[in-house]
Amino acid sequence: MGRWNGVGGKIEDKETPIESVIRETKEETGISIFEPRYSGQVTWISNGQKTGMYCYIAEVNNEFIYNTPVEVQEGILSWKKLEWVFHPKNKGVLPHLKEFLPIMFSNFSIYEHFCTFENDILVNHELIQLV
Repeated sequence: MGRWNGVGGKIEDKETPIESVIRETKEETGISIFEPRYSGQVTWISNGQKTGMYCYIAEVNNEFIYNTPVEVQEGILSWKKLEWVFHPKNKGVLPHLKEFLPIMFSNFSIYEHFCTFENDILVNHELIQLV
């Protein structure tokens, strides 16, 4: 609560991960995306529970207009510059985002980013190359 995060959600029955990201993006933002690029997966252990997500990156045309901030059921949508997201003093971003997003944006290799949290503090981030 109160931190910037990406758009996403749960995969529904008989739905592929790419179908899910296209649907979730449309449902949460109203934006239709085409050909999102699979950029890896993130798994994490927190409080003894392991969970994870598939990650995709989608681009919009430079002329695309989507005025923000916009309040939606999931939170407040707002475009952010990558410098803001990755700034080391930024406490408004989930800590593991700063670990995996720079790699996903700058590298076309596919990794699993395995994160370990203790008391909601990121204590370890491991890269496992998938492709």
